Amino acid sequence: MYRAALTGPDDFDGWREAARRFAAGGVPAAEIDWQVEGGEASLLAFDAPAPPEQGGAFSVPRAFLELAESAILHRDPERFALLYALLVRVRDMPALMEDRADPLLRRVEMLAKAVRRDMHKMRAFVRFREVEDEGAPRFVAWFEPDHHIVRANAGFFVRRFASMRWSILTPELSIHWDGETLSESPGATRADAPQGDPIEDVWKRYYASIFNPARLKQRAMLSEMPRKYWRNLPEAALIPDLVAGAQAREAAMIATPPKPHARPGNAAAAWSALRDEAMACTRCPLYRDATQTVFGEGPLDAPLMLIGEQPGDQEDLAGRPFVGPAGQLLDRALDEAEVDRARLYVTNAVKHFKHERRGKRRIHQTPETPEIQACRWWLDQELDLLQPRIIVALGATAARALLGKAVTISRTRGAPIALSGGAEGWVTVHPSFLLRVPDEARKAEERKRFVKELREIGARVKALA
Repeated sequence: MYRAALTGPDDFDGWREAARRFAAGGVPAAEIDWQVEGGEASLLAFDAPAPPEQGGAFSVPRAFLELAESAILHRDPERFALLYALLVRVRDMPALMEDRADPLLRRVEMLAKAVRRDMHKMRAFVRFREVEDEGAPRFVAWFEPDHHIVRANAGFFVRRFASMRWSILTPELSIHWDGETLSESPGATRADAPQGDPIEDVWKRYYASIFNPARLKQRAMLSEMPRKYWRNLPEAALIPDLVAGAQAREAAMIATPPKPHARPGNAAAAWSALRDEAMACTRCPLYRDATQTVFGEGPLDAPLMLIGEQPGDQEDLAGRPFVGPAGQLLDRALDEAEVDRARLYVTNAVKHFKHERRGKRRIHQTPETPEIQACRWWLDQELDLLQPRIIVALGATAARALLGKAVTISRTRGAPIALSGGAEGWVTVHPSFLLRVPDEARKAEERKRFVKELREIGARVKALA
């Protein structure tokens, strides 16, 4: 049995080089002992060079390498052997990467999925506490990952908190950033991390202020925020009492008539904090190719909210919603309908620009259901803060985000829809639809109908006020 020495449990480069040599030499997976430095070696393994290459260099699909880079971070001790066995098969049958029914591929994909989820949880649930370090502030966090993700996740925190001095302590490995250099140190214990700071009181008050009992879904909450992470989250101490009192608070909300445009005094600060948090959103992969998050804008006491699909090319560059051709058409239509744009809030169901490149151009692509669902969290927070009387979904993507299901625009437009929380929903076309209509006569007809709907919605806003 051959011994393959790896420098650490996440040594992908070492695994890749050894796997290439063994595969080229025709070594079966069962004859390789993958040994991590410091781990226990097999008594049957021996240090010997891999057999000479039999077929020369070979290549595998990029999809395999991306899958392997994630799966190798899993704690499963068999991951190295599983990946090697899959490598050998993919080398001979590249199309195997498309066979989702293959048992080996499915098992490796499940490893990678668990790793990606753990990385997301680390990004979501790391909480920094401020401490004094050599006369300057340093922010320290404690986290207990399920898998070997700390090094792979370090780049995210460097980009997100580039100007801070911070440390993330975990049981196996700690990472530190001094504003210029990333360094590592051995694992730590929970006792090495600070237990709290004054900022936590502010965060707890904000968290309690945005908790909406009418939108409480405990199963969904536990799926996104499992109990194992609660002990590291300052806001988690509030959750049991907030959940226990949710039914009573919801009943009180229903029994109390809403005051026109009433908003909590800290709404502006809460919205600003929410927008700042959204700027670093990585809830779905769209952030990787977008220039920036495009958050909603408008008065926080706006009785009318318009929800579009996603930012376009110009919105992505400007960082503001509805400033491109569709936004300009919307402005003209609102003006004709006598709806004051300055008195409404505009946002999008998806906050990042989804596109594909064709030469120098970036071509719009329709967001898919997982992307809409991932971004629904931000939309819910905007709705909770603003509490608009009327919400208009512009297009099918916005309607799906608002109503939680796919609907047909032609069947749902032109009539009010009762929404949870007492708001009234409307569905119509997105302004970009009017730009795409090829026939000029039909375009004029559709535009006239769109303006008519906006005028009816504007009159409805006045009536409800």
